[in-house]
Amino acid sequence: MKLEVRCIIIEIITNSLPGFMELLPEEQIEFDRIKAIILNTYKGFGFTELDTPAIERGSTLLAKAGNEIKKQVYTVENRNLNDIKFVNSEDLSDPNLVLRFDLTVPLARYVAEHFNNLSFPFRRCHVAKVYRGERAQKGRFREFYQCDVDVIGKNELNIRYDAEIPSIIYQLFKKLNFGEFTIHLNNLKILNGMMASLDEKVNDLEILRIIDKIEKIYESGVIRLLENQNLSSKSIEKILKFVNINGSYEKVFAELKNIGIKNDLFFMGIAELETVVDFMVRMGVDPAYFKVDLSVARGLDYYTGTVYETKLNDYPDIGSICSGGRYDDLASCYTAQKLPGVGISIGLTRLFDKLREIGLISCMKKTIADVIIVPVDDINIFTSLRIAQNLREKKVKVDVFLESGQFKKKLKYISKKDAKFVIVVGTEEESSGYITVQSKIESGQVEKYKIKISELAEYLCERLKKNNL
Repeated sequence: MKLEVRCIIIEIITNSLPGFMELLPEEQIEFDRIKAIILNTYKGFGFTELDTPAIERGSTLLAKAGNEIKKQVYTVENRNLNDIKFVNSEDLSDPNLVLRFDLTVPLARYVAEHFNNLSFPFRRCHVAKVYRGERAQKGRFREFYQCDVDVIGKNELNIRYDAEIPSIIYQLFKKLNFGEFTIHLNNLKILNGMMASLDEKVNDLEILRIIDKIEKIYESGVIRLLENQNLSSKSIEKILKFVNINGSYEKVFAELKNIGIKNDLFFMGIAELETVVDFMVRMGVDPAYFKVDLSVARGLDYYTGTVYETKLNDYPDIGSICSGGRYDDLASCYTAQKLPGVGISIGLTRLFDKLREIGLISCMKKTIADVIIVPVDDINIFTSLRIAQNLREKKVKVDVFLESGQFKKKLKYISKKDAKFVIVVGTEEESSGYITVQSKIESGQVEKYKIKISELAEYLCERLKKNNL
């Protein structure tokens, strides 16, 4: 009797899900470098790095969310949680748990919960992943990093903090060196005061959303959308003329004061924006890097005053690379305390993807190690490990090649990694007490230095410090 054995091969899909970024090692190194610059700049202004849970109660996180956000939020259904041991029974009282869709709403919940234990103004930064179930398409991600920095006040928050935020943006993007950029700023009280001066009833939030689209859909598109709001041609003309006021901030403020609008909210917005600009300059922000832009509206319902958008001058199609503003009522769902705040957010995953696409960043670094140590033979491994341990104690990042085999194989590894410094440890080096350090210079040539093993750590630390590595 002949038995026939059939194998069923199940093909496992290994590519990542649409809308989820996955990077190669050299890309990840560059991504992490940029992320570290952002976080360290935030900390340089005295902001404490905090984190909140990636999973929140749906009833808490979605308390103020609009229908669009509710459609996009990822839900963790309770029936799938029975096998997760860390879930307490009290968590199951909420119909759904959800993944955070931004870092601002969890911040409001956090401040409300820990109100009695915080010092105000409360300054926090947060760099973490958030999740949105958007339709997967180019430039849109379902999982992405946001880099947030916020100041929260108790009952009130001085307008001067609205100037500190763009001074952070200025220092940050100077360090990142992505090219010339402009911080566009406005105050929504100015826009709302202007709309209050129209001789007809308008939906303020909807008008703000339309104004905010002017760069994407041009004036013709804005006119069409304003007409759909049943605005008269006179009002539409007034709105367009208003948002197109341009020039230096001194010129814009002068035109606003002489435009003929008599409205307390309007003049309050001008006064606030003048204070912000004055303090920005005093905080070292070069006026060449910012402009008062009356078309910036940030059409979200929680912004109440100063708003910001930052754009790369040579790459306007990327859109805003850093945005935010002042909010006075974000935590009202969670507490009776008034907690005004101001902050910004950078969508790092999207920004990195765009900059990589246009070639503005290069992912050339093949290893995070400062030094690669290669033993010639197995008998040289222990000396190599002692050298590595000594260097690591001095905060030098070291990769030791531990594989046995031909030296040709080891040279191939060195070539692929392309580290700044390479140390080859052989019997001659061990007996002489001197080590040869190989270093690649800008021309691509390799320099070699003989250094006493006892002086190696000091030498490399000095070289790394000198070259900012």
